[in-house]
Amino acid sequence: MIDDRDVLVIHDDRMLAHRPNAEEPFQPGKLDSRVQALLGGLFEGARDKWTYPEHPGRLLAITELLTREPVPGVRYATARPATEDQLGRVHATSYIENIYALRGKQAWLDADTTAVSPGSVDAAEVAAGAAIAAVDAVMEGRAGSAFALCRPPGHHADAVRARGFCLFNNVAVAAAHAHAKLGCGRVLIIDWDVHHGNGTQDIFWASPDVMFFDTHRAPPFYPGSGNKEEIGAGLGEGLTVNVPLPAGCGDPALVKVYREILTPAVAWFKPDLILVSAGFDMHRLDHCMNLSYSGFGALTGIVQGLADTYCNGRLAMVLEGGYNLESLARGVHSVLEVLAGAEPPAIEEPGISEVAELADYHREAFH
Repeated sequence: MIDDRDVLVIHDDRMLAHRPNAEEPFQPGKLDSRVQALLGGLFEGARDKWTYPEHPGRLLAITELLTREPVPGVRYATARPATEDQLGRVHATSYIENIYALRGKQAWLDADTTAVSPGSVDAAEVAAGAAIAAVDAVMEGRAGSAFALCRPPGHHADAVRARGFCLFNNVAVAAAHAHAKLGCGRVLIIDWDVHHGNGTQDIFWASPDVMFFDTHRAPPFYPGSGNKEEIGAGLGEGLTVNVPLPAGCGDPALVKVYREILTPAVAWFKPDLILVSAGFDMHRLDHCMNLSYSGFGALTGIVQGLADTYCNGRLAMVLEGGYNLESLARGVHSVLEVLAGAEPPAIEEPGISEVAELADYHREAFH
């Protein structure tokens, strides 16, 4: 029953200060024109207001829906900015210093669509701090589960490079914090964003302490990594599990993956904490996949059951992508309902229930 579980949402308006404007000049020459071309093929919706795909409206859409339609059992908290020491567990010192040097400035970081505005570095510190706060809350027993509404997102950022709208790798920072400070010997990171979490994979590629499980649209879809043969190396060999999927996959396929691949992997790994890089661009309104709101709810139910079984319910989610404002907000809402105790929805092929209803309506006309 909804409201049976306590859920903490970490939200902080300081993350709205990250607001690159792709129509303003950042860096002249080839780099600027290449980025403009890339952005032109990525952005859907709200073009009259936002010119950069990863914009403040993403968080505003989520919080406005949660205000109109509150989820019982959900409460809210703000975050502290991540410190340099916390960021330094997963990012090189030189990289952190280079990002700090951009505070108050406007610049493209590379030709991979990643830009900063004057408030971006502060926002990125708070985003990483929000992920840490979510982990602290569930590890200290102050919440049954937690969801950090983070932006800029993080899973494409590796130890030395900003990429794919990401500056600091929020979920990786949170995982390293849990391991270094909270006694988590084994941390599981699940990434259900439609794009492969290449940065998270790179950071924990050889780690024996972190299992990284990623479902995503198969290469060559951005960022072009995440083939099934990518399984980690050294002490981390076998702890990277990639599940690249063809375009168009929906609820039945994703649920099958989580039941038949993720579940035995978690039973073998036995994590002390589960983190989810929760992107919502697998929704059918977004990036070429076919997940529904029920699908997100069903995946949440499976992950929550695994957390209950193996790590005393310790589950924290960290927002990643999702660029259609309707599906992003409604997807987060669907996940929070299940986290708060709602029964995970039943899964069926899209349109089946609607067709059955229409068939009932029309049947009498032909008898």
